[in-house]
Amino acid sequence: MAHIDKNTVLNSLHEGGVLPLFYHDDVEVAIEVLKASHRAGLRVFEFTNRGESALQTFATLVEYAHEHLPDMAMGIGTIYDEKQAQQFIDAGADFIVTPILNPAVGATCVAAGVPWLPGVTTLTEIYNARQAGAEVVKLFPGEVVGSGFLKAVRGPMADLKIMVTGGGRPTLESFSEWFGAGAYCVGMGSHLFPKEVLKEKNYDWVTQKIAECMGFVKQLR
Repeated sequence: MAHIDKNTVLNSLHEGGVLPLFYHDDVEVAIEVLKASHRAGLRVFEFTNRGESALQTFATLVEYAHEHLPDMAMGIGTIYDEKQAQQFIDAGADFIVTPILNPAVGATCVAAGVPWLPGVTTLTEIYNARQAGAEVVKLFPGEVVGSGFLKAVRGPMADLKIMVTGGGRPTLESFSEWFGAGAYCVGMGSHLFPKEVLKEKNYDWVTQKIAECMGFVKQLR
């Protein structure tokens, strides 16, 4: 079950402004990336459900985090149905991220008291997600929908909290675009964890890049 309460998770998402999205078959690599993210100052981390060993690897990461990084909220992404959601909640997920809007997943998360961040691309989906229990929604794919959409929908929904995933880059220009449009936070994957960096085991680079992105967030707020 969740180790960190819902409000703390949501506050950490906003305060850090960046959610790392990561998957790797090698649990040792995943642990090093988790540690690098924590060293940078982040207290939220999304492992993505993309491989056959994802559940086992995630459970190991959660166990490591509980022992060594107890203030790190561990989330799982790429969840499509309530069965998957419950499996990862049982494994210790502090929050659930989905690429689509499935109210059944939302109901599972509400029952477990964990945040649910469903993927949305329309105003109707945003409304339905909030009705189903989402306090933060995930605009995906961000590069297709665009920052203009985010800025526009915040007109009729001024209190809307949106995490943008896809389209964000680790540059001041990119962060200015999305946070200027009203983003709650930005989800980012490969730009924070280039394959060559992982191959070289240059985890200090990861820490520095994430810290730089967090610096952009502070500068823009």
